[in-house]
Amino acid sequence: MLLTTTLAVSGVVGIVQANPDVDLVIITPHWEGIRKEYEAAFEAYYLETFGDIVNIQWLDVGGTSDVIKYVDSAFEATPESIGIDVFWGGGVDPFIAAKEKGQFQAYEVSEAVLSKIPATIAGVPMYDPDYTWYGSALSGFGIIYNKALLELEGLPVPETWEDLTDPQLKGWVGSADPRHSGSTHMMYEIILQAYGWEEGVKLATLMGANIKSFPSSSSAVPKSVGAGDVAYGLAIDFYAWSEVSKVGADKIGYVMPSGLTVINPDSIAILKGAPNLEVAQRFVEYALSEAGQKLWMLDVGAEGGPTDYLLGRMCVIPSLFDELADITVVPINPFEVESSLDYDADLGSIRYSFVNDLFGSMVIDSHEDLVAAWVDIIATESTLEEAGITSMNIEAAKDKLGEVPLSSAEALAAAEDWSDAEIRNEYISEWHTFALEKYDSATGLAAAARTELSTQLRSEREALIAQYEAQLDEVKAQTQNNLYMGLGGGLVVGAVIGYAIAYYMSRKSEVAAVEA
Repeated sequence: MLLTTTLAVSGVVGIVQANPDVDLVIITPHWEGIRKEYEAAFEAYYLETFGDIVNIQWLDVGGTSDVIKYVDSAFEATPESIGIDVFWGGGVDPFIAAKEKGQFQAYEVSEAVLSKIPATIAGVPMYDPDYTWYGSALSGFGIIYNKALLELEGLPVPETWEDLTDPQLKGWVGSADPRHSGSTHMMYEIILQAYGWEEGVKLATLMGANIKSFPSSSSAVPKSVGAGDVAYGLAIDFYAWSEVSKVGADKIGYVMPSGLTVINPDSIAILKGAPNLEVAQRFVEYALSEAGQKLWMLDVGAEGGPTDYLLGRMCVIPSLFDELADITVVPINPFEVESSLDYDADLGSIRYSFVNDLFGSMVIDSHEDLVAAWVDIIATESTLEEAGITSMNIEAAKDKLGEVPLSSAEALAAAEDWSDAEIRNEYISEWHTFALEKYDSATGLAAAARTELSTQLRSEREALIAQYEAQLDEVKAQTQNNLYMGLGGGLVVGAVIGYAIAYYMSRKSEVAAVEA
């Protein structure tokens, strides 16, 4: 029986009261399909293996970031136990941080299970060497896009994260709120590590200016792409593949930017003071076993696969990719994917909440002002291009838009103290003010570019008038000695005047466009 309890993160958080009819309590950001399939499979396994019926209670408090806030608050209230057995899902960074906070109970799974799981993938740990957490599935991160919509609107096919900053894409990009979605947070952290702190913040800000909205759930973004509400979206692999499967590969595409993304574990851990420790240990063991891992890989109805929901995720056991090669629904083998991005999971863990609050304050909560500044910049840039004129103020405006409020070293130092609510709130308030001021400055730089254009067009007009007058004087002088003034001279004068008027009128319209 699936028992799900939805809890409010903003409310008073304390220990989950013991329920005599519940044998295992799991807190997770995982969607309903994963919960139902693993509950049914584990119940069947438990009955067959131990001869007992097990009941699972699932706690739903929102996305990964919401789970982290809930668990942190719960342990502050009751440090020895929060009445929850297992924390499952949300990547690897939050699990590294939770271990440092002392929130996990170590448990070493059997050698038969552990021996099949490699210690790392592309430099990212697959499990904690102290056995407090384990990767239970693998996740890739990339861009989902609507092929039909791109062709209809004449939009480019994306290859890198930077492609999402293209001014053509304004209003066509989708992203969840990283303050709620762990997978979305991961993509912002990947961008920071792939491009460096300053360039990464700038890229994420310009991309943010193109984003239409920021729903709480990352699952909403691929659905919006499939429905044509947006053309591009930040997406974890299995949500993207699900949409491709549903809508069709001829209509929906998915790309993981080469060398600019990572494949990392989606983890599981037993919480400190777990009230149902033995059952929790057995659940972790099952989730990592071949039987548990096949649920990710197989189609609905396949032997050993899910019964009702397609999960479509990469497992953590390399040998299963060969064993299931002809029947798996997962299109890639992550152990054969090459990535030049050296991802630092410890760094991502330290600044997890810090990065969420930074982009939340400067991009999402200030989104209206960001978009207004971006619209002004790209409209001015378009007018300049049409006039064949360039201005350094346009690039300066983009740089100002993406300006960082603190250096990478300062950010890391601040992140170390992020559990201090007073310090955190002070930074968030300062960032919001900083964002509004820089967006206003960027708008001012765009206005300066328009002034440059207007000045240059007026100078061109004056030079053209002077040229016209000089040519007219020359023609008049020549025609005074020309017996055929009436016909030939009139044509020459008319041609000069006509050209001057046509050029002047075209540039006059450009001046009007700039000054509008």
